[in-house]
Amino acid sequence: MAAKNKTDSAARIRVGIGGWDFEPWRGTFYPEGLTHKRELEFASRALTSIEVNGTFYRLQKPDTFAKWRDETPDDFVFSLKAPRYATNRRVLAEAGDSIERFFGSGVLELQDKLGAINWQFAPTKHFDPEDFERFLKLLPATVEGRAMRHAVEVRHESFADPAFVALLRKYGVAVVVAGDSKYPQIADITAPFVYARIMGTTEKQKLGYSKAALDRWAARAKEWAAGGMPEDLQTAGKAPAKASARDVYLYVISGHKAANPSAAMALIERLNKAA
Repeated sequence: MAAKNKTDSAARIRVGIGGWDFEPWRGTFYPEGLTHKRELEFASRALTSIEVNGTFYRLQKPDTFAKWRDETPDDFVFSLKAPRYATNRRVLAEAGDSIERFFGSGVLELQDKLGAINWQFAPTKHFDPEDFERFLKLLPATVEGRAMRHAVEVRHESFADPAFVALLRKYGVAVVVAGDSKYPQIADITAPFVYARIMGTTEKQKLGYSKAALDRWAARAKEWAAGGMPEDLQTAGKAPAKASARDVYLYVISGHKAANPSAAMALIERLNKAA
């Protein structure tokens, strides 16, 4: 099950990977002979969350979201990458139609298994304060009465700006923390939850990360969940007020992808031991 923060039973640390359909995981993460149609069932019982990449490239059908919901345990959640048609555009303020189509595509069929939405921007996208605020205004706080959690993944150094951090806090949107990545790290707390993507797994390590590195990421996740802020991550704005507790979404992404499930499971093991 998802790791609980000892400080507050309402806080959850979700740890997972990107997607579940990857050939090198067959016979390593997935047991030999497991049929492809049962891979989500298996992955959702080994992990506590998955970030879905397919929603970035095309809209899914309501029946697809319902199928994912029904194949996974009650305490499992999916985070969804929002469609590129909303973020890969020159004028972000014109993304309204794409955003509406996305939320009308059936994402609410996930019900309580809908985690956060990751709005990922191209590495070439620069920070334009006025246009970016107009984009943030388009992100719905609720859809059909259900609260939405939005995170933005920005990958250009111009976003490492106190004005960007202040904008996100104004709208309660999280910034995706880039861990062990070539992209700028902006680890400011700007929302009631934290969304991190760590990208440093290597072929040299059996678990993708060294034991020391896994210990560090588990400690950071616990610190976030307890309402604090790890001191060893880079920020761009003023420190936030300490919270009582925060949910955390932590995904092992990219790097040596074949090892990512092992790294995620190792993190879950460390978090559960600490609970």
